[in-house]
Amino acid sequence: MPTRSPATPEDAMSSTTVITNIASLVTNDPSLGDGSPLGLIRDAAVVIDGDRIAWTGASDKAPAADDRVDAGGRAVIPGFVDSHSHLVFAGDRTEEFNARMSGRGYTAGGIRTTVAATRAADDAALERNLTHYLAEALRQGTTTFETKSGYGLTVEDEARALRIAAAHTDEVTYLGAHIVPPDHADDPAGYVALVTGEMLDACAPYARWVDVFCEKGAFDGDQARAILTAGKAKGLHPRVHANQLSYGPGVQLAVELDAASADHCTHLTDADVDALANSRTVATLLPGAEFSTRAEWPDARRILDAGVTVALSTDCNPGSSFTSSVPFCIALAVRDMRMTPDEALWSATAGGAAALRRDDVGRLTPGAFADLALLDAPSHVHLAYRPGVPLVSRVWRRGVPVT
Repeated sequence: MPTRSPATPEDAMSSTTVITNIASLVTNDPSLGDGSPLGLIRDAAVVIDGDRIAWTGASDKAPAADDRVDAGGRAVIPGFVDSHSHLVFAGDRTEEFNARMSGRGYTAGGIRTTVAATRAADDAALERNLTHYLAEALRQGTTTFETKSGYGLTVEDEARALRIAAAHTDEVTYLGAHIVPPDHADDPAGYVALVTGEMLDACAPYARWVDVFCEKGAFDGDQARAILTAGKAKGLHPRVHANQLSYGPGVQLAVELDAASADHCTHLTDADVDALANSRTVATLLPGAEFSTRAEWPDARRILDAGVTVALSTDCNPGSSFTSSVPFCIALAVRDMRMTPDEALWSATAGGAAALRRDDVGRLTPGAFADLALLDAPSHVHLAYRPGVPLVSRVWRRGVPVT
């Protein structure tokens, strides 16, 4: 079960480990190795001291350590940083997906179906589900996880979702503004008041972030601004579901409020792209959603060429992107969003870290957390070159081998 820190931190701090004979080591430090954004070092080694990276460099110059691991000519990459997921839920929406993929109409409730199932589940069931998907992601190389509320939409249910999530990750997001729930359908202004008032008060102690689905049929720009501003006043930093289904104010609002990320970014004007390129706000792309809904792909090439910082994440949720696999999303980004393999890997590691305003994950340089994955391949390019193949063979999180 993934937790915030190693199960035995004393053991993690008591010894050093050197991993040698690495065919290619991705550090995400352009001052190292080949000087690219990946900071790629060939024939490399890395030293772990406790829960941190202590040294990286050429394998034949590696310092002595208490333990030694031979990578066997395989690649090592930073652990993936999944900066967008929705993992506190109950039930699934198999019938909805099957109908969509079969070309049949489907009139069930979408997000509302998950809300009903989540409200009906007890705490133990929600936690079992959460830890199941966190463990599934960890086996595939994801070592930093963000997850949101948003399937409770009552004061009690949103607070318990965040309390459960906070027991397993520091990156917890309050998403009371996912949709207006059926019990407030006739009073959306009243629901916004609840989200910015009593619900926020109950949820803020468990969260780091505040999010809103700024979209037609969800929350408009004025409502989203009120929700994010209220969250900021409580010490939560904004992130925004922006411009997924249509053109709208989400991206501009994210930049205006210095949101850490604007997520989805499918329908962008030139002004939206310019705003992102001249801000700290990261564009988080979520190709699992387009895959699962047959929607239009975001134009990753356009925003990358404009100088926008891009993250790549799963959007793991039971409705529109039920995958926990970052390698799968990397393959989609390369094949269908015109990203290079290097760009996709950087976006799924250092880009995800930027979307969480973190510099201690997503890279393998001295002082960063020792979160890394050993691939059963000589190069990170194989993540896109061999789609669907389980290439992650070993994972270290906070210096502790977990697979």
